[in-house]
Amino acid sequence: MKKQTLSRFLITAVLLAVPAVPAGTATAATPDRYTGQQVSWGACPFPVAAGAKPAECAVITVPRDWANPDSGVDLSVSVSRVAATGERLGALLVNPGGPGGQGSSLAGALAGLEPSVNERYDFIGMDPRGTGHEGTADAGFACQVPAERLPQGPLDARDRSAASIAEHRKTPRAIAEACQSDAVAPFVTTWQTAHDMDLIRTLLGDAKLNYLGYSYGTWLGAKYASLFPGHAGKVVLDSSVDFEGRLQAAFEAFPKIDQRQTDEVFVPWLARQFPAQLGASPSEVKQKIERLRGFYAGLGVAPDQFDALFVGNGSEIRWILVAAVLVAGAGELDGTPVQPPAALAGQLDTWSTAVFGKRLAQLTGADVARGLAAAEPDYRKVSGTRYAVACGDQPTKTADWYQRLSDRQGPQYPIFGWAYGLTEPCGFWSDRPRQTLTGLPREVAGNVLVVQGEFDPQTGYEQARSAVRAAGVPLVSVDDAAFHGQYALGGNPCVDGMVNVFLVANSRPGSATCLGVPLPGEDRVFPVAGPVTGSHSAAVSAADTRDSALRTALRHRIGELNDGR
Repeated sequence: MKKQTLSRFLITAVLLAVPAVPAGTATAATPDRYTGQQVSWGACPFPVAAGAKPAECAVITVPRDWANPDSGVDLSVSVSRVAATGERLGALLVNPGGPGGQGSSLAGALAGLEPSVNERYDFIGMDPRGTGHEGTADAGFACQVPAERLPQGPLDARDRSAASIAEHRKTPRAIAEACQSDAVAPFVTTWQTAHDMDLIRTLLGDAKLNYLGYSYGTWLGAKYASLFPGHAGKVVLDSSVDFEGRLQAAFEAFPKIDQRQTDEVFVPWLARQFPAQLGASPSEVKQKIERLRGFYAGLGVAPDQFDALFVGNGSEIRWILVAAVLVAGAGELDGTPVQPPAALAGQLDTWSTAVFGKRLAQLTGADVARGLAAAEPDYRKVSGTRYAVACGDQPTKTADWYQRLSDRQGPQYPIFGWAYGLTEPCGFWSDRPRQTLTGLPREVAGNVLVVQGEFDPQTGYEQARSAVRAAGVPLVSVDDAAFHGQYALGGNPCVDGMVNVFLVANSRPGSATCLGVPLPGEDRVFPVAGPVTGSHSAAVSAADTRDSALRTALRHRIGELNDGR
């Protein structure tokens, strides 16, 4: 696991080898004590964000093991509901991804952003098993990692010495062993969570469950549909992994897609917005970033940690914050005053103050170093759900395989390629899956729609394209889109319109291309060559997009949940 930089801090700032059980089967019928329980809706324990709709919440009881419901201690899962405001078509369960993301508050946020869909659907949120209960002190399944097992001192994955590689591998080994030592780990999987979802459907009294999932949530939604094809309604998968392949491959692709977004979109944007501070061309910006890597290393920021600024950089807020770090350092490095563009000055000051405690003009390299140090995770306690799902859903590769992957990816994708293969806990995961997961059945493929941004740095476009080709479902591609999460999060009327017509009017589009929206501080789209091709004669202008603080914060939250580390 790579040392994180802003990810966890920003969430706060913003808001047993055993025989396999065939997919979709259980060893016993579900006892009536689960299907017959009464759902007591009441007040939710989390605050309502500005622009979101208030929800009502409940806690339901689920078996620890759906393959053997009478074994073990029961688990509890929080759910939320924003009732349909008009003639109800059914329930739409939403998931923010992760794995390990709490989703109870997501229902109210999405209902507020898409009222026409909420008119016809109850929005249902859930905190999947292992994630605890949103708005309470229960943060769920956490792995206690002994501090003495972890590296001491800063790391730089470009250092390929035996000692450096051994230090990098300490953390993933310690995390894998700590998580697998918890008795609940084998039961925190997609297979188990999908069965929880079908219990929610039963308790709602619906014949079918409709679904909207982002990032890892696309894997969860596709596997629910494969396990319960007769109960799957309309399924929208946004920013998709290859749900017909390996979940771990989505994480293995991070070095490639992070490098692509950085080189092709983020660096040119920096050159357009900050030519005086960072350079007037992409090549000049790259040179300045390399100098800043050394500058911040002198202030105690580990090189791996600096590189991580560009990993999972999938939201407007992340771009603004990374720009603030670079511009502040460049001003001090070169002895020049910080002069942000007028269109971004307010956002730069807002987020610099929120995260580092100072407006951009007053921000120093030492301030940044302290802020990044405060953002360092407490490795004595990490999310067990993230690894139990990512490493436990399917058989894993070995640690040696991941080291060889690092050797291959590093020269091509230096931002994260050197580090990723050395820091993946799945390489040390020894427990084999208890259940198997299958592909999407043909009988439900007609109810699935996939949406994907071209330069998404957290779920690669090629992953989504591979999935839709294998499953035979349509793909709505968003040309030149650089961020993670499209529907309801990007202010793109083309994307929102297609998904809403599918959900409300029962008319699913074929594969289509929507044009992207302008990047922060810009009033037009700058086309970039990539895997999606489209005409820009009718490109969406900044005036066409709907400005929403809720949308921006929600996209950031979903991005931080799915940062790949």
